Amino acid sequence: MSLPSTPAVVSPGAFLTLHYRLAGPAGDIINTFAEKPATLSLGTGELSPAVEQRLMGLEEGTRATFDIPAGEAFGDRNPDMQQWVAKTLLAKMGDPDERYAVGDVVQFPTPDGLGSYAGAVIAANDTAVQFDFNHPLAGQPVTFEVQLIGVL
Repeated sequence: MSLPSTPAVVSPGAFLTLHYRLAGPAGDIINTFAEKPATLSLGTGELSPAVEQRLMGLEEGTRATFDIPAGEAFGDRNPDMQQWVAKTLLAKMGDPDERYAVGDVVQFPTPDGLGSYAGAVIAANDTAVQFDFNHPLAGQPVTFEVQLIGVL
């Protein structure tokens, strides 16, 4: 005779397999429900602390939706995160014939060359392109939907 097992519960450092959706007022930014599930470890920066906090204590198999107030999930919008980058520098870093349009998202290498970060084009002129390096959901209310498939 076996005892009924209790579902695993999300705790700090847990390894998760899940479907999730992050959306702002303009719609989805990330949605894995139509694709293969995501796998990630809590505490490694893959999710914001405010999003991770909502996962704590949830049982494997849970499906839930959370409304996170503006600025809590990804901070407030920071005007200092909007920067002009010279087209000469962009040409050295990538394709010299690249054309940049408002709304394009461009990946930049981190200074150590081991990672990357993204900037969205918000303006351009003959000599430079202005990028917004804020998270797309910074300063906005966020809907976080999750389906926990596995918790280790």
